[in-house]
Amino acid sequence: MSNNPESSSDFLADKLILKLNITMAADQAAVDSVVQRVMDVIREKDCAEGRDNAIELALSEALANAVVHGAKSDASKIVECDIACDANRSLLIVVRDPGDGFDPATIPSPVRGQNLYSGHGRGVYLINQLMDEVKFLKNGTEIHMIKR
Repeated sequence: MSNNPESSSDFLADKLILKLNITMAADQAAVDSVVQRVMDVIREKDCAEGRDNAIELALSEALANAVVHGAKSDASKIVECDIACDANRSLLIVVRDPGDGFDPATIPSPVRGQNLYSGHGRGVYLINQLMDEVKFLKNGTEIHMIKR
């Protein structure tokens, strides 16, 4: 996972029942198939019980925004995603992209009618709504999401 892992007392990193590392070309056409394969594994390990739709939507948005805004849809660039599920069925998703970072405080709010996909926002409002904990690291180029 990350070189500087963030820890949460509610996530049991020493008791994982699932750990995935996905590396994909920054190709918009690949996002849906990657999300479906990941969700199949998450469901098989019972890490998404009752939360399938929220997790799938957050993962989809995180990968799509990493591809489109972080890597500028340049298929020669790589987007990484780590997913782990612990014995308590808490799910951790980490998405990294090679793009310039952003200031998380400047994430636009659709409630105020601001443009969700502005250059500095990467469209992470939905992720914030669907996940229990969201942390922005490495100047906004890495997002850690936890679903409890």
